[in-house]
Amino acid sequence: MSRDVLIETITPNIANVIIESAENTKSAYLSGIFMQAEITNGNNRVYPLHEISSAVNQINEQIKRGETVFGELNHPDNLSIDLNNVSHIITSMWMKGNDAYGKARIIEDHPKGQIIKAILKAGGKLGVSSRGSGSVVEGKVKGYEITTVDVVATPSAPNAKPELVLEHAMSKDKIAHLANAAIHDKAAQQYFYKEITSFFEKLTGQNLKK
Repeated sequence: MSRDVLIETITPNIANVIIESAENTKSAYLSGIFMQAEITNGNNRVYPLHEISSAVNQINEQIKRGETVFGELNHPDNLSIDLNNVSHIITSMWMKGNDAYGKARIIEDHPKGQIIKAILKAGGKLGVSSRGSGSVVEGKVKGYEITTVDVVATPSAPNAKPELVLEHAMSKDKIAHLANAAIHDKAAQQYFYKEITSFFEKLTGQNLKK
């Protein structure tokens, strides 16, 4: 039975990812719903409860063995972890009914971690995307092996006005954090260039990639 790379995104409204500070430490954490079982997701796939529970156990076993479970900002289309894109470290996962919750420490000294923290502190919403492999038989996932859970951006609201988006994007705290994150990191610079170009293409209706 063939195995496929399976990437499933949970929207911000469902994931409800929040930022919190741990007691007696300055570290910042993400927490929220990381995966869901027994529902048809946006890719028309269903993960049985035992598959999601097994994935949670896989992550927790890795953590118990002292392994570092890195996650990235925006997921790639493969199962490799790119250290240039890591933004957080998963510290625990647990089940609540059919939902798999998780907690992850933001890597605040890494540009991608700084981006996540700045977005959330500015009031932005983020979703999550599980990444792993398995077989799909008649829409149901079997033999799922999880790699990690990544953080993904919120899709633009269809009725948002460009003026409001621009005003929000230029809030002083957010722009300061994002600019600082890109100063010494070429990957972050390329990411911002792509995002800014995309923003102005939507704003003007012109193709700027020439």
